[in-house]
Amino acid sequence: QVQLVESGGGSVQAGGSLRLSCAASQDTYCMGWFRQATGKEREGVAVILTGTRITYYTDSVEGRFTISLDNAKNTLYLQMNSLKPEDTARYYCAATVSPWCGMARRNFDYWGQGTQVTVSS
Repeated sequence: QVQLVESGGGSVQAGGSLRLSCAASQDTYCMGWFRQATGKEREGVAVILTGTRITYYTDSVEGRFTISLDNAKNTLYLQMNSLKPEDTARYYCAATVSPWCGMARRNFDYWGQGTQVTVSS
């Protein structure tokens, strides 16, 4: 059982930056960030293979968000720059120890409790 604890959410004006963190209790194969806005489906934002550091991003955040991993600390990060009001959502950290990775929710077995990000215009 992998425990995930997120931190770093908050409120910011459009154009600002935030960094999310997610501490994992053990090694994983793939980790990712998802978000869910009010009334919408949870969507994948970015994922990273923990061994190769290969990353994938959804189109709407490409070039603005950066996913990274500190293996020594088992901590996942999401640096979010040039934030837009449409980035407002609850952000969730996810992980899997199974040998697959991708932007779909079904790829992940473990989830954090989420952290709120609110971007005002």
